[in-house]
Amino acid sequence: MLTSVDTELMRVLGDPLRLRIVTLLARETLCTTHLVEETGARQTNLSNHLRVLREAGVVETEPCGRFTYYKLRPDVIASLAGQFAELAASALTAAENKRACP
Repeated sequence: MLTSVDTELMRVLGDPLRLRIVTLLARETLCTTHLVEETGARQTNLSNHLRVLREAGVVETEPCGRFTYYKLRPDVIASLAGQFAELAASALTAAENKRACP
């Protein structure tokens, strides 16, 4: 039984810009230039967020000439989704469990 969700990954994905990046990368592999265009964020700010996502294992890079492409690691997102599914299943049974007050 699951006791908690990966809090570090939740912290990483809790930032609105990082979540936007992940959402965009769920649709297609993009380079930094594309992500700047899509998000309106400054390149340096975006690069810092991409570094955090890369270090957390959420995205991986693919060099292509002078550009670096980023792609989402679906296994990481699927793992987090599985943790939430377990949490939801636990919550369904918890409705039947009620601890008596002393």
